[in-house]
Order: sequence, then structure tokens, then C-alpha cells
Amino acid sequence: MGSRDELIDLGFKILNRVHRLVLHASGNRIGTRAFGMSAVELRSVGRRTGLVRSTMLTVPVEFDGSFVLVASKGGDDRDPDWYRNVMANPTVQIVKSGRTITMQARVASGEEREQLWPQVIAAYRPYAGYRRRAHREIPLVICEPR
Repeated sequence: MGSRDELIDLGFKILNRVHRLVLHASGNRIGTRAFGMSAVELRSVGRRTGLVRSTMLTVPVEFDGSFVLVASKGGDDRDPDWYRNVMANPTVQIVKSGRTITMQARVASGEEREQLWPQVIAAYRPYAGYRRRAHREIPLVICEPR
């Protein structure tokens, strides 16, 4: 991994820690929404460490108690760590507005992806640019109640 990738990763880690700190310090009054979308904390088990890992993510699409997460990493060519962890250990917890929900994560099928992407982009237009910029197919992860 080059120094550019390390800098990008550090930036994401700092942003996540600050967001989580603001959310918890405000008693879930500040930080529950970002860019017009719900903001949630995803807790997953690390694929190598077995430790619980936490990351703040936005949810551009919600339906029937399920949440759609976009594994874009800002349009980077690499999958985010949280995505690789979820693929290895698909039982996750989503914390939304202080409420913890155990969920099962899966990658959207091709047909689901085609239906969801227009909704994702409608919720946050920069996702369209992320798709164009990334040299990979950006996965959409559906988290469903267990």
C-alpha cells in the first residue's frame, strides 16, 4: 500500500472516530443524519482479529426494516475494510439513533443492484461519481433484520 492509500485510510479513520464521538457525546442528538441520509454505526467482527470493529456509515436507502450500505470508500479502487469484514462475518449490528439491531448482511444481487442504484444516487448524487471513478463494481450491502 502506498503513502496515498495510507493517507486516505487515515482520513477515513479520523472522520469515523470524530463522528462517533460527536454522536455519543450528544446523546444521539447530533450526527444521526449526514448529507440528508440516516447515519448508522456498523459493528462487525474483524476478519483477521475476531474483534468487534465499528464504523460510521450513511444509509441512502431503507425499506422493510432493512438498510442499504454502499461499499464505495469514496470512489477508491479498494473495498473498504468494513465490507471485507462483513463478507467474512455477515452477522452485524446496526446502531441507529441509540438503538442496536442485530442484522444479517448480504451483497445485493445483480437485479437488486440495478433497482437500488438509482435510489442510492437520488439520495446522494456524489455516489454516481464514485461509480465512474472506481475501477471496480461498488457493492451494495443489504442488512436485513434477523
